[in-house]
Amino acid sequence: MTESFLVFPDPAPPDIVRQLDFDGYQWRAVSSVEQLVEAEPEEGWTGAIVDITDNSEKAWALCRELRRRDVPVEPLLILASGSQLDELAEFDELFDEFMVTPFHSKELEARVRHLLWKAGRGARPELVTYGDLVLNLETYQAVLDGRPLDLTYMEYELLRFLAAHPGKVFSREALLSQVWGYEYYGGARTVDVHVRRLRSKLGEEHASLIQTVRSVGYKLGQGRW
Repeated sequence: MTESFLVFPDPAPPDIVRQLDFDGYQWRAVSSVEQLVEAEPEEGWTGAIVDITDNSEKAWALCRELRRRDVPVEPLLILASGSQLDELAEFDELFDEFMVTPFHSKELEARVRHLLWKAGRGARPELVTYGDLVLNLETYQAVLDGRPLDLTYMEYELLRFLAAHPGKVFSREALLSQVWGYEYYGGARTVDVHVRRLRSKLGEEHASLIQTVRSVGYKLGQGRW
């Protein structure tokens, strides 16, 4: 089946279009409930990506229509601003997942792939684990001892990289190159700040999971280097 996503609103947000095109998905944008039937492809919708930031009333009306069909459209991904998080609780039954804007393109790619897998139309998500730490590479979610961690994109990327190489020490410069991918303007100090924030979010009991190797750099967990 051809993957064809419904996108709201029309014109579609450029960041969504750019990522869907890059990942090879087909999509059609609509601006109202009335356009649903006209725009729908013969094989039906693979799923929907609905941005509620500019017109939440119209967006929720669209979601409601998609859910009340004989065969509800799913998965349904909502994009919302930070100020709209309380609003999401009121319409919890109308969507499967949400993302807060602005978002990183890789996060959108991962969320879409994970939702398709949950709907039985994709590969099982890849995980990186270290003890009680589990990182889902599809959804960019991290869980420690059963507790979800509220990480920024770069905090997640740093933790993911260290967890993928347990016990190995990396200098600050190597982490900048491997995680940030270029000569980051903030310099090596950026790594220290992100490590400090990560340790705080890991909690006092698990803060030592990321260890400092004096005069060298950082490593995750135990091991030889």
